[in-house]
Amino acid sequence: MTIHISSHPCLQAKLSQLRSHTTSTRETGNLVTEISTILGVEALASLSAVSGKTDKTPLGIEYETREVPTNLAIVPILRSGLGMTDAINSLLPTPVPIYHLGLFRERSTLQPVEYYNNLPYHRDTSSITTPTPAATNTAAAETAILLDPVIATGATAEAAIHLLHEWGVKRVIMISVLASEEGVKRVQESWEGGVEVWVAGVDVRCDERGMIVPGLGDIGDRLFVAVGK
Repeated sequence: MTIHISSHPCLQAKLSQLRSHTTSTRETGNLVTEISTILGVEALASLSAVSGKTDKTPLGIEYETREVPTNLAIVPILRSGLGMTDAINSLLPTPVPIYHLGLFRERSTLQPVEYYNNLPYHRDTSSITTPTPAATNTAAAETAILLDPVIATGATAEAAIHLLHEWGVKRVIMISVLASEEGVKRVQESWEGGVEVWVAGVDVRCDERGMIVPGLGDIGDRLFVAVGK
């Protein structure tokens, strides 16, 4: 796995603003969107443009268009990943499918529990053999852009990556605002060679509740006005 920690000065300043306890819900949403946009520009630069159809300029001169590969899918992890979705979707020149994975962390064990998954599955009936489930799923995207603002213990990210791998993707680009060293290590071991992680920062540790320290607090609660629930 390759991890990329952005050094963009504007992003680093926005991350500092996002950490503050005085940042309002509206400001939190705006900062997550802005940070996601910067990270998205950096992460999606690894895609290769391909030749498209021929078009004409306003002067009537023909030119060959360039396109981003269409076999992509955006996959936010509910609920916090929803705060990043519009930013990443707006960067892509053409619409791509958006699927959702619902995972929550059980409070006592800190292990992920899956409660929602709408990744489509279409079995390939063209062969009489019985290949692996991933090989038979013709609905799987080639590349999944996985979104979650925080990689804390890494258990949720690891579970999501396993689900995407089983679904049949060949590559996962995971974009997160902040990670812990523990979380990065766990994600790194989840699918060697199949995952790239792009983050604005990495903090040293998680506390006994599985929260990154100093971290961002519960970013889902902050985004959806659920603090103190």
